[in-house]
Amino acid sequence: MLTPNLLEISPSLYRLRIEGGLAHLLNSYIWIDADGVTLIDTGWPDSAQLISDSLSTLDRGHSDVRRVILTHFHDDHSGSAAEIANWGDVEVVAGRDEAAYVTGAEQGPVAVLTAKEKSIAGEVTQPPHGPACRVDHLVDDGDVLDFAGGTRVITTPGHTPGSIALYLPEPSVVLTGDSVAEFGGDVILGVINTDRAEASRSLIRLAETGADVAGFGHGEPCLSEASARIRAAIDPFSDV
Repeated sequence: MLTPNLLEISPSLYRLRIEGGLAHLLNSYIWIDADGVTLIDTGWPDSAQLISDSLSTLDRGHSDVRRVILTHFHDDHSGSAAEIANWGDVEVVAGRDEAAYVTGAEQGPVAVLTAKEKSIAGEVTQPPHGPACRVDHLVDDGDVLDFAGGTRVITTPGHTPGSIALYLPEPSVVLTGDSVAEFGGDVILGVINTDRAEASRSLIRLAETGADVAGFGHGEPCLSEASARIRAAIDPFSDV
């Protein structure tokens, strides 16, 4: 059994490293407060046990999970959502423009890769859907969720059409999903996007939060001056 790799990146907020698969340093996030647990992304389709073990490490259990927020439909982020949604009275949250892909009502779009991205990922011919999962709560840009001092939803199209990120004002943290990543010590534009130009615009919106800390879908977190580092993000996989 894997020992949970947890890192407290701010009070009440933990990064969980999701092992397995080919994804670079894949992460989910766990917020814990008096009202229960919020999970942000759920890893691969076989990650539910690791998440359960992580909750046990934090003295929490299945019945403490109040909501699951999915930043986008890809299987490394939504893979265990359907299983976790059945742990109890769990609300599943997704962006309005992403929900149909999460539920399986529609097939998501295929990413348009640069030549450099193809060199590491090969040809992508099918979008990587996670198992279909219900969505209970559709969110739009600017919507506020009742945790971490009023978490604000930021729509971040580009990686997928309906990707979302979260700004947690109480700890001054932005959770970017795959719009931004850390790679080799650098903060970079997220890779394997459906619309690269739109992804670049979304990255700037995340920088404008002024967040001190950033947690990325992939890579190590940025624990200080996060907004400045996101604004200065490089694009090493561009063909330009």
